[in-house]
Amino acid sequence: MKSTLFAAASCVLLLNACGSAPKAPPQLAVAEAAVQRASTPATMADAPAELRVATDKLAAARAAVTAGDATRARLLSEQAEIDARVAELHADSVRSGKAAKESQDAARALAEEIQRKPTAP
Repeated sequence: MKSTLFAAASCVLLLNACGSAPKAPPQLAVAEAAVQRASTPATMADAPAELRVATDKLAAARAAVTAGDATRARLLSEQAEIDARVAELHADSVRSGKAAKESQDAARALAEEIQRKPTAP
């Protein structure tokens, strides 16, 4: 009787251990939101490498959750969030640089046009 009860209890514990899904750290949801927010066409065009780093780390964080490695999942989630922000900031910087160059070119063209016009007597 005792061995049957022990076997039944062992089976229940084993099934509970196998059946429970690994718990994702809260940072994973934050990282997913950050990567999703960064995944705009502009960021994909202006900071593709930085965005790829963020998405790769997010995928690695998900894999760590599946593997049951909560510590690694948390660290990778935090890194993915930061990398997504870096991608957004880099894309903003690239766009700002393009806009600044366009403004400088327009100012230069206007200055050249003013110099070419004859002055009235």
